[in-house]
Amino acid sequence: MEKKLRVAIVGYGNIGKYSLQAIDAAPDMEVAGVVRRASSMNQEKPKELTDVPVVASIKDLGPVDVAILATPTRSVPEQAKEILALGINTVDSYDIHGALVDLRRELAEVAQKHNSVAIISAGWDPGTDSMIRSIFEFMTPKGLSYTNFGPGMSMGHSVAAKSIEGVRDALSMTIPLGTSVHRRMVYVELEEGADFKTVEQAILTDSYFKNDETHVTQVPKVSDLVDMGHGVLMERKGVSGSSHNQLLKFEMRINNPALTAQVLIASARATFKQKPGAYTMIEVPIIDYLYGDRETLIRDLV
Repeated sequence: MEKKLRVAIVGYGNIGKYSLQAIDAAPDMEVAGVVRRASSMNQEKPKELTDVPVVASIKDLGPVDVAILATPTRSVPEQAKEILALGINTVDSYDIHGALVDLRRELAEVAQKHNSVAIISAGWDPGTDSMIRSIFEFMTPKGLSYTNFGPGMSMGHSVAAKSIEGVRDALSMTIPLGTSVHRRMVYVELEEGADFKTVEQAILTDSYFKNDETHVTQVPKVSDLVDMGHGVLMERKGVSGSSHNQLLKFEMRINNPALTAQVLIASARATFKQKPGAYTMIEVPIIDYLYGDRETLIRDLV
């Protein structure tokens, strides 16, 4: 019987919880354990982790083949470098589009030195949407593409809003306006004594929000508003050779953290089929994400 990959989950928020489910459903993987902040170690263990080791450091888990970084985007660079330096592969859902090329370069240096592999920005955007955009591009080399998100909860933007001083909880909803233009509707539950105007200004000037039309609203309880549904509509009108008016469309409606977790698990599998280094999803052959015999997959899917 083929040895199963031992997978650690670093962080246990929404993506961490769905990652556990995806690992349990993967025939070639098993959970090695969950890594949580030291401040979380005194909390009652969630029921689904009853038989799962929960530690404050990945070094306390014994053998680990790959780590799922289910943590806020802004903590990914430091965490990935530390874990790659241990010779453990990493996957993450880093979602700052403008900085991911720099992250790829930084992680590649560490990974090559320590014989490990990182697949970065392994979510659905950036991630699988990036793969679809790439397919659209070679099908119609000349043209225009539009990616319209939502309506739905943006996990990255919600986490960014929650990190603002004075915010107890936050929800950021993405509303598509068409032609890749979006509105951010941010709902905040404040800590006692926090000033709404100060919080609002901090959100509006944060790098996650400053380039989009953003509206911040104070609410008594954010948890009453949360719906993890999301989606995307991608469209391209372009030219194949000299033939104009080629119309391409891709659409999905999803549970956001569940799909992100599934992409992370598939990417964890793919790390073991790459040479040491760091990769985005578009650099990895699609077949490497799939479980099963290669020739069987080709027979069934091609």
